Order: sequence, then structure tokens, then C-alpha cells
Amino acid sequence: MTNHLGVFEDFETLKTTLKTMWMAGDYDLFSRPMQPNADRFFRSLDVPTGARLLDVACGSGQVALVAARHGAIVTGIDLADNLIDAARRHAYVENLPVQFEQGDAESLPYEDGSFDYVVSAIGAMFAPVPELVAAEMIRVCRPGGTIAMANWTAGGFIGKMFSIIAAHIAPPGMPSPLLWGDESVVSKRFGNEAEELQFTRRHYVLEYPFSPGGVVDFFRSYYGPASSAFAALDLNGRRALHRELESLWAQHNESSNGTTRVGAEYLHVVARRATHSNLRKIA
Repeated sequence: MTNHLGVFEDFETLKTTLKTMWMAGDYDLFSRPMQPNADRFFRSLDVPTGARLLDVACGSGQVALVAARHGAIVTGIDLADNLIDAARRHAYVENLPVQFEQGDAESLPYEDGSFDYVVSAIGAMFAPVPELVAAEMIRVCRPGGTIAMANWTAGGFIGKMFSIIAAHIAPPGMPSPLLWGDESVVSKRFGNEAEELQFTRRHYVLEYPFSPGGVVDFFRSYYGPASSAFAALDLNGRRALHRELESLWAQHNESSNGTTRVGAEYLHVVARRATHSNLRKIA
């Protein structure tokens, strides 16, 4: 059961389940082939040197670290402790002054208007209460500041992949994360607190130096949702899921030399926090 915000009554159990899922595998290693896409997402925003930027659901720092290299004053926050640890290690190795913190996209521990840019690339879309995510991203952005997201679409390749595995990992009643890839839904969630909403459908390039079957093995080993889905099945179920996912990758593979290359559609969202906005933190 839920309240008027869609918050689950057993919310702590849900959060624990989701945190465990994202800490499974090794997302830091998993995300490395997608780093060029994070670079392109950041560059598209034209963030000036010295701008205060918050990366929500930052993973192991794919966007946050790029932003810091370009002179932004960066904070990253993620629910998964192991990803924050990995992000801190990367920042330490590069001597980048990024503040990485473990925390919740639905209850950001920052004052109103703390950031010039509030961004999330394939991250905050997976939080279970999207209304809170939208409200918090708006709240911590200064009036006139920029909010930007990259969200998988239901009709894109990753949306199709999730439709195969979602039955094994999605908590009952939780809204589909793929709704963040629907322009009308995003507009409704941000409401009149955001202005100049811009939507562009773009593609992440998913490229791997092995066959579609090897890609499925890679996802199973290192991507939390896939690892959790396989772990929930018996041997026959795991074999069936592997066959179905391998078939999906093979059908969309643009490479013919034994490697795999797939374009995965996402919705690129950019908005300005309304200058009249007086949104406050929801208790």
C-alpha cells in the first residue's frame, strides 16, 4: 500500500532491496565501456568553469569526474556505498576535489538552491518514488539553474531488455523507471517548477569486444539488476533468460566481426528551475 506520494509503507525494506541490487556485481567495472556516453552527456550541457554541480545517483562517478576535470565544483551522491567508495578512489587517483557522499535521491541532504546544475545520467530514474526525485532535484537547484537527465526509454533497446528481466527483480507496485523516458510524464513530474523543458531522443552506444552471448555474461557478472535477475531463478530459468537476452542482443547487433555494438535510445532532458519557484524540502 502507498500514501498520496506513492511511498511504500514498508519503505525501508524496499530501499534495502534496491540498495542490495545496485551493490551486486561491480557497476564501476560495468560502466567503463559506457564512459564515452557520459562524456557526451556532460559536454552537451556547456557547464562553465566554477559552476556548482550535483550528480544525483552518480554511480562510481562517470559524469561527476568528467565535470571536475572541466573545472566544475562537483558533488556526487549515490545510494550504494560500494559505488561511492569506487568514485572516491578515482577522484583520489586523479587528485580531483570531488565530494562524494552516500545518500538518497529522494531526500537530498543539501540546502535549497545549493547548485547551479543538478544532473543525473541513467541514475535517478531508478529511485522508487519519482515525485520525490523530481521535487528534490528542483529544490536543490538554484532558481534559473539547470536540471538535466538522461533516461532510458521504454521503446529503446534497454527498455526491451528490462521488459525481459523486470518480472524477476521489480518490487510489486513500483512504477516503471522507464516512465522517465516519456516526455509527458517528465513534464508532469517537474510541473510549473521547471521552465524551458527540452526533450531530445538520443542514443548511448553500447560497444563490447565480445559476442552477444559474452555481453549477457558481462551483464550477469557486473550489472546489479541482471545479476539479481539471474540469482532469482533456478538453473533452467537462468538458461532460458540467458537465451532470450542473447537473442535480443544478437537481433540488434550492428557489428559483424565477433564483437557487439548496439544503439540504446534515451531521453535527454534539460530544464531550468523556475525563477519564481519556492519549493521546499518534503519531510
